[in-house]
Amino acid sequence: MNQLDQLKRHTIVVADTGDFQAMDAYKPQDATTNPSLILGAVQKDAYRPILTRVVSEHRADSTDEIIDRLLIAFGREILDIVPGRVSTEVDARLSFDTAGTVARARKLIAMYEAQGIERDRVLIKIASTWEGIRAAEILERDKIRCNMTLLFSLVQAAACAEAGARLISPFVGRIYDWYKKSAGANWVEADNAGENDPGVRSVATIYRYYKHFGYDTEVMGASFRSTGQILALAGCDLLTISTALLEQLRTTEGEVRRQLDAKDARAATIDRVRTDEPSFRFALNDDAMATEKLAEGIRAFAADAVKLEGLIEAAR
Repeated sequence: MNQLDQLKRHTIVVADTGDFQAMDAYKPQDATTNPSLILGAVQKDAYRPILTRVVSEHRADSTDEIIDRLLIAFGREILDIVPGRVSTEVDARLSFDTAGTVARARKLIAMYEAQGIERDRVLIKIASTWEGIRAAEILERDKIRCNMTLLFSLVQAAACAEAGARLISPFVGRIYDWYKKSAGANWVEADNAGENDPGVRSVATIYRYYKHFGYDTEVMGASFRSTGQILALAGCDLLTISTALLEQLRTTEGEVRRQLDAKDARAATIDRVRTDEPSFRFALNDDAMATEKLAEGIRAFAADAVKLEGLIEAAR
């Protein structure tokens, strides 16, 4: 069996792409998108007609409204392919606005439901800021399921679990990038591979923390740079993988063994993390990598949202 089919024995595979035409080849359970992926998709000839159609049908509406319509259009197409859920992201510019995030999420869910799509098939993606986590806490009470993104630290993960978020997306590759850049000439790739990869270690720590304390929140490793990182997390609840890496797994033979096991985590000795606001803010601030990558991610997603607005204005 190829590595992709074997991985699916241990972990739910999610397609990390806005290219829903490519999804059919890899048979993922779920799919996740973000503004950068949607921006890339609508600039391709195959998907530009979706942008043109949405703009044409809602030309008199605000740009924000058209973006939401575009997100729903992509979400519907994806849900025709995957049997599970699609993640749809709230504007990153609302990352520090709890009320604004809640309002936008409710609007997106209402738009999906108006088109006959049940809310259980949609995850609302929200940045894992303190304000975003509080928004998720409110939304989850209304059975609006949340996917907490831009997550780089255990304290963020612990706070998301305490808030009752359905799923978190801890980033592997971006953590790896930070530590490699920080080490500079002292970086030794062989010493930081497999289970020693700093991004892999972060997700494994979060997974064990969740399983030890019995949280229902799902862990979905994200942002991979190599298949080695993916295989080192076999057994994680879910892994969201780019089409390029899905193809590498699909065309590679070799044994894939489970690396993460909930039974081992339950038997471990693990201290509980404090998640009150002062403790959260201090722990996040004390983690230079998490603080920098969270801020960088929000800026990047916000910049791509602005670019997407520009494409919509040009298409009017």
